[in-house]
Parts: sequence; C-alpha cells; structure tokens
Amino acid sequence: MNSSRVSESSPAGSQTLSRGLRALELLADTEAPMTIAELADGLGVHRSNAYRILRALEQYRFVVRDDAGRIRLGPKIAALAHGVAPALHTAATPAITELAYSQGMTAFLTVLDADEVVTLVTVEPSNVSATIARNPGVRHPVAKGAPGHAIESILTDAERRTYLGTSEPSKLAIEAKELGYALSQNEVIDGVTSLAIPLRIAGEPPAALAVVHFNIPENVGSVVAGLRTAAEKIVRSYH
Repeated sequence: MNSSRVSESSPAGSQTLSRGLRALELLADTEAPMTIAELADGLGVHRSNAYRILRALEQYRFVVRDDAGRIRLGPKIAALAHGVAPALHTAATPAITELAYSQGMTAFLTVLDADEVVTLVTVEPSNVSATIARNPGVRHPVAKGAPGHAIESILTDAERRTYLGTSEPSKLAIEAKELGYALSQNEVIDGVTSLAIPLRIAGEPPAALAVVHFNIPENVGSVVAGLRTAAEKIVRSYH
C-alpha cells in the first residue's frame, strides 16, 4: 500500500494519528505478526515512539500482542470492517464460513476501493492443520491476484475508466470473464494460490468471493462450484 511517511513539521497530534493509522496499515499488509522493532522500522520512528503508538492502539483493542510479544490486528478491526457495507457483510458471513470449512481453505470477500481490492470478510477454517491468514482490511492493487482479476472482469467501460483510468480490460480480466473465474499464483504473496469469482449486487461495490491455498487445488472445478454456490447464497441472503 502506498503511504508516505508523516512530515516532521506536522503538528504532534496529527503525527500521532497518522502514525497510528500507518501502523494499522502495516499490520494489515503483513503476512505474520510483527515485532516492535519491525513496526518501528516500518513507521520510521524510534522504538520508544512505536511503543507509545502501540499502547494507544492496544487500549482500544485495535491491536493485540501474542505470548511472544508480537503484534497483530485486534478484534476491534473486525468490528470496524462490519461497518463497511454492513448489509453485504451480514449476508456474506454465513456463506463464507460454510465455504471455508467445506473447502478447507481460507475464504474471503473483497470489494473494490478506487484501484485497490480490500478484504471485507474473511474466515479461516479450524478443521485443517494449516491455513493462510487473511485479515479484514488487507488491500492490494486490483491488477494483482485472482480477486482483482475477477472484479475487473465485471466492470463496465465507465467503471473501468473511473476506478482504473482506462477503458481497456487487462488480459487476465478478459481471461477471467471467459472462464467465469480467476486463478492466480504468487501474485500477491509468494507461495500462495487464489481462486476467485466476481460478485455483483446492486447498491454495493464490485466484489469478488475467493479462497486461498498453498497450491492449486486438485479439482479446480469443484472449488469454483463451491464459490458459485456461496455467491448464490450471499445474493439470496442480501435480498
């Protein structure tokens, strides 16, 4: 995510707020919990300043620390995510939970925000030995990853110009439109494969339903069918 460091000439209160928000961005984008040293380095501040920011975020449960002292996003973030497209969030959660457990993969719903894809709802199943974490609020460019390709495949020319600044669909979006789904490997995170289908609900931003796994599933068709079933349930629940 592109975020510039806070100017040292900014008012102290503005600096603190900006660094707190930047800390949340860093934690959302990371693949694993961060150490205080990593957080301080990412913020470009001394460790003591990072501690002050951390304590404030902990107080409101925006972040938590594990037994080893590593920092990750806390439960308050999920509550905030629920406030973004709340009707879609409510309609999607049961279907995504069922999808995650039936496929044994992390399942999630993303929506388009400007030229980025943002994770709105995510479920990691507990019935498998290992899963890939996908925190609510994680975002990446729409040009990378199966969810982005799936979303781009359903954009109108006007939407593509508005969101992406071009009327020409990408090659991967054209392929996703022809197949009805998108598949990506190592595009967002090395060693991670994603499958996604587009989801369009009137009144909501363009969206995609996806799963992530360590490898390409042996039966891609079966996973895609599961995604489509979940999408149909979301649409029915929404209305």
